[in-house]
Amino acid sequence: MVRIYTLLLLVMLMWGLNVSAIKVLVDAIDPMLLTAFRVMTAGVAVLVICSAMGIFRLPYKHEWLIIFYISIFNVILHHSLVAIGLEITSGINGSLILGMNPLITVMMAFIILRQRMSWLRIFGFVLGFVGVVLTTMTGTGELTGISLGDFIVFLGVLVQGFSFVLISKLKPTFDARLATGYMLVIGAVFIFLASQALGSGVQEITRLIDWQLASVFLFSAVLATAFGHMTYNHAIKKVGPAESAIFINLNTLFAVTGSAIFLNETITLNHAAGFFLILCGVFMGTGALEQVIGKRRRKGDV
Repeated sequence: MVRIYTLLLLVMLMWGLNVSAIKVLVDAIDPMLLTAFRVMTAGVAVLVICSAMGIFRLPYKHEWLIIFYISIFNVILHHSLVAIGLEITSGINGSLILGMNPLITVMMAFIILRQRMSWLRIFGFVLGFVGVVLTTMTGTGELTGISLGDFIVFLGVLVQGFSFVLISKLKPTFDARLATGYMLVIGAVFIFLASQALGSGVQEITRLIDWQLASVFLFSAVLATAFGHMTYNHAIKKVGPAESAIFINLNTLFAVTGSAIFLNETITLNHAAGFFLILCGVFMGTGALEQVIGKRRRKGDV
């Protein structure tokens, strides 16, 4: 279990920095086209890794449908919405909205998997939502309203939370890491077709010849997307969607820090307050606070 939690911590660091990486890439390349190539590269990398690990196999007929269904939410919709949203919002705002993922995932688990929900966890949801509203609507101290980019990133979080619950329902006979590879490849094909239907020029991808953009692209595709998603999806199967999601609050911290360092964006008092409320909401909403209280009570009874 310690090994899985250590890997999750590493994944959160990479996912946090990946927000800044995508922000840099979509400023140079059409977001849909970029996402298609990034996700395809990640998918191929995952399948190669699975082959090296000795867990590669072709899915059975009934498994193809499940993989395709999950890829719609986990890959096609999530990656497209986040890339498009980050193009028209700030890296910090996008990072903080992505920080709602644990709350969304737990809420999905409650609705779909019928997991119990205490009043303390419900309060955590409310607190986290207030944190996001505070961050997105008061960027400079004035009420400006939620931007279209903020809303699109939020939709990306919503569909990903739903996909995590679907992944937890995968049968044990099919390794979640291998399923990740197939989902990424399938999703990339559909995202590419969509980008062409929307008029994206394939020649834009030649901008990755620049070594700096190429380095950012490989980090985003191979480390953050390939290694990150296969590790996280494996953790969902091992410890559950809600338990894995609690680590994403660290993703938010790394993402905000990355936006300040690499994108030269300013962390305002509103951002700090919003992040604090999101952090508290995640701590309550995912049940971590209840576990701490429960442990102290058990110690007191001994």
